[in-house]
Amino acid sequence: MKKHNFSAGPAILPQSVKEKASQAALDYEGIGLSLMEISHRGKHFVGILEQTEAHVRQLFNLGDEYAVLFLTGGASTQFFMSAMNLANPSDKVAFVDTGTWSSKSIKEAKLFTNVDVIASSEDKDYTYVPKGYSVPEDAKYLHLTSNNTIYGTQIKDWIDCPCPIVCDMSSDIFSRPVPIEKFGMIYAGAQKNVGPAGVTLAVIRKDLLGKVERTIPTMLDYKTHIAKGSSFNTPPVFPIYVTMLTLSWIIENGGTAAMEKRNAEKANLLYDEIDRNPLFYGPVAKEDRSHMNATFLLNDDSKEKAFLDMCQSAGIVGLKGHRSVGGFRASIYNALDKESVEVLTEVMRNLAS
Repeated sequence: MKKHNFSAGPAILPQSVKEKASQAALDYEGIGLSLMEISHRGKHFVGILEQTEAHVRQLFNLGDEYAVLFLTGGASTQFFMSAMNLANPSDKVAFVDTGTWSSKSIKEAKLFTNVDVIASSEDKDYTYVPKGYSVPEDAKYLHLTSNNTIYGTQIKDWIDCPCPIVCDMSSDIFSRPVPIEKFGMIYAGAQKNVGPAGVTLAVIRKDLLGKVERTIPTMLDYKTHIAKGSSFNTPPVFPIYVTMLTLSWIIENGGTAAMEKRNAEKANLLYDEIDRNPLFYGPVAKEDRSHMNATFLLNDDSKEKAFLDMCQSAGIVGLKGHRSVGGFRASIYNALDKESVEVLTEVMRNLAS
């Protein structure tokens, strides 16, 4: 039976990517060695690294003013590493709090700089994205979390502000075009939309670096990794390779504009059923609903076991909501086919029949 993978992360990968990666794990391009055995300094992996960076530059339309890094430690490391590299203790950094991950980033940034939380949706359990706020003129940067995987909200319009935006795009990176000129930095853990766990992508405007007064540990200094081409220490070879394959798949399938259309179709199909079906409801403000993580609940909790049993019989996995909020969460990342959403909505209709 085909599995319909709605897991929030590590998440679904394109089938063609998994097939190529599985072959490379055994024998990379006929060289008689697994990709996981070859030197990260050798020509084979250097070529992979260069191609992966080229794909990132193409998809974001990056100029030479931006550096592209492949790091470890997940997006959570970037919560403090970005503040450490980009802001002095006396600087002001603006944050918008839209959920668990932005709250964590606020906590970490406070260790290194003056944090000003200029807007928050905590008052309504993070079920909407704040709007109409002003960014202080003296802010060093504005930190945003573009998509809230736990609560199911997503920023749809990027604010015009007097400073660069630093953005955690872990769960919706490359799912739609973005106006790159607004961003000083974008970072993302790969495991939700572009690859397997183990590599973190960071895109940084180089002119923002080298301005802080503190001494930065070598491994936590972005300039270290820029100078060494993401290979100051041994990079996560296999996750970078799978990321390269996934980005190739995105490009071959029309790039971020095509992904945006594909994802909107899937999201609209699912949200239409949530709104139509009397058994379900969505807690998120409709204008802020995520196209990556759709959250919904049952009006009658006693039907939860029956619903999950029906999902299991249909091959649906990874649908349970985050432990902190309950309910259900359908993660409909780039690689998820529309067919899987159709199977889910059919189960929802059958439960109500």
